[in-house]
Amino acid sequence: MSARILVVEDEPAIRELIAVNLRHAGYSVAEAGSAEDARAQLDGALPDLVLLDWMLPRQSGIDFAKQLRADPRTAALPIVLLTARAQEGDKLQGFETGADDYVTKPFSPRELLARVRALLRRAGHAGAANDDDPIEIGGLRLEPASMRVLADGMPLALSPTEFRLLHCFMRNPDRVLSRARLLDSVWGDHVYIEERTVDVHVRRLRVALAPGGHQRLIETVRGGGYRFLPR
Repeated sequence: MSARILVVEDEPAIRELIAVNLRHAGYSVAEAGSAEDARAQLDGALPDLVLLDWMLPRQSGIDFAKQLRADPRTAALPIVLLTARAQEGDKLQGFETGADDYVTKPFSPRELLARVRALLRRAGHAGAANDDDPIEIGGLRLEPASMRVLADGMPLALSPTEFRLLHCFMRNPDRVLSRARLLDSVWGDHVYIEERTVDVHVRRLRVALAPGGHQRLIETVRGGGYRFLPR
């Protein structure tokens, strides 16, 4: 069964261009011209990925992404943010809101399809490892096969990127992982991601782990990167 993608874009010509290319690539596509329209569709059935324009009428894509991440039902939904804002600060803001990837306009259909394929692949698999055995460290239990994380028995809502990042940490306890190493392990050959993006996602992961105090397991190593403490 082909992946279903929801395209949220208020410009009809751009939305149609994206939809046509996605359908030609074999994906099932739903379209929305606003955040309100997208919400109505999400209330019916969840897609496998959302392509979300930043500049939407009435409610921005940024605010809508925040709402999706705050809702347990859509918290893990892969989101690609589409925008003409290409400054590094804008990209970091996009990742801060919960986007898993960021594509600047104008973009080629081939680039967009490559991003979509990469994110769907990462969302469908726990990461670079082929090990589906659960991992338990410091009160956290990570189940790669089901993409579930439990903190002292309570389920946590993590985005696909946060899940892969935690998986990488828990597979490498007590090792200092550089930002470059984390990029390779979590994003693979996704060359468009800057190293500072790692800091954004680590910060988001810590927030997700904070209710049970498990954020303390992720230690910042000055000049080195990060380390997951096995205690």
